[in-house]
Amino acid sequence: MKLTSTSFTDGQRMPGQFSFCIADPAHHVCLGSNLNPQLAWTDAPQGTRSFAVICHDPDVPSQGDDVNQEGRTVPASLPRVDFFHWVLIDLPPTVNAISEGEFSKEVTPRGKSGPQAPHDSRQGINNYTDWFAGDNDMRGDYYGYDGPCPPWNDEIIHRYVFTVYALDIDKLPLTGKFGGPEARQVIAGHILAQDSLMATYTLNPTLLA
Repeated sequence: MKLTSTSFTDGQRMPGQFSFCIADPAHHVCLGSNLNPQLAWTDAPQGTRSFAVICHDPDVPSQGDDVNQEGRTVPASLPRVDFFHWVLIDLPPTVNAISEGEFSKEVTPRGKSGPQAPHDSRQGINNYTDWFAGDNDMRGDYYGYDGPCPPWNDEIIHRYVFTVYALDIDKLPLTGKFGGPEARQVIAGHILAQDSLMATYTLNPTLLA
């Protein structure tokens, strides 16, 4: 199976329109267009009954003490953890492409509805649900895609990995509110094929040159 995208080049910087935040010299960051990128896949194996898409950032700081703090940086040596930006499941086998902006077109404060999504698919919550839990203006359940917004003072450039899975099951046995870890666990036993693309992103002005 082969995954491609017209929205970004594998291994290169993610364009700002697909990001939750973009750099702003006056305020460090401002909100981006938050469009989901275009994805397409070919050569799914015989017996594919559904597809799933997961986007995650494996470079998120494991501790938030220094995140976005003036006069401090998030050290490159800090252990990193996964942050899930998109969990999309139950795409029918007749769907082999996702259009730009089809699942996300803007930042939506207080979250986005779900789990039902286009093509009779379902979306899980992403980790902005946890990130904004203590923010009265932004907290809520963030279903579907929300793009990059790494700490503007992080010493490393973050990676965003988009993976499409061809599965041997029509509907994954996930109910209620689910996220990336739950989807990964269930997907693991049903994978016929998979492929990934990776984009990079940073809001640190010292790394943007």
